[in-house]
Amino acid sequence: MRTNLLRTAAATTLAFLLTGCAGGASSTGSTGSTGSTGSTGGAGGAVRPEPVTGAGSKITPVAGSKIATVRGSRITVYGTKGGAARRTITSPNDYGAARVFLVERDEGEWLRVLLPIRPNGSKGWIRAADVTLAKTAHRVEIDRGAFRFTVYDGDRVVRTGKVATGEAGTPTPPGRYFFTELVRPADRNGAYGAYAFGLSGFSPVLKSFAGGPGQLAIHGTNKPSAIGTRASHGCVRVSNDDITWMAKNLAIGTPVVVQG
Repeated sequence: MRTNLLRTAAATTLAFLLTGCAGGASSTGSTGSTGSTGSTGGAGGAVRPEPVTGAGSKITPVAGSKIATVRGSRITVYGTKGGAARRTITSPNDYGAARVFLVERDEGEWLRVLLPIRPNGSKGWIRAADVTLAKTAHRVEIDRGAFRFTVYDGDRVVRTGKVATGEAGTPTPPGRYFFTELVRPADRNGAYGAYAFGLSGFSPVLKSFAGGPGQLAIHGTNKPSAIGTRASHGCVRVSNDDITWMAKNLAIGTPVVVQG
């Protein structure tokens, strides 16, 4: 389904979002991220996003998943339903994208959601009145051992291809995540390729990276020969054709499962 969930991030902070996710062993940057490698191909601070639109989303064997988009400028997260407030999260996020959460349990007035914070897999409760809900049937699965991604629409495979993952010292951590923002670099021939999706997860090794928080991402590449290998600082690289397809068909909030 077509949706307006995709947002463009601010150029100044997106320089940080994309700088850490491209290149080889010597790099600096961050895909808000810990990404691929860093400064190969002249990405980094020169990256400038352009407006993007997109669609759909989902999670593991479920008929559909819900994406919660924050209505206002901030939202309170609770440790338990009706319990004490645990934290306040602002919207838009640090990269200018509308704040979204992946809903794990819908109990009417309360929603348990996956949070885009450390440690990976953190969850909390939010009030349903504070968000707008959308449903999706898409999910992305990354098989680290096979160096392969698969996009599902329900139980149906709609796209599959090869990936590059993190090197031994900076692995791509397994877990369940979701897309937090989408950007389009000005130079699709740069290190981050045609598009980059920020993820809700973070590197288990890099607590910060070139000014960013060590956030993970899925993005294109200008070095397709590295796809099918361990080549990044933790981000997942795919071909420019594959990331372009994802940008056109998957929304912010789309679930991403990393396994293997």
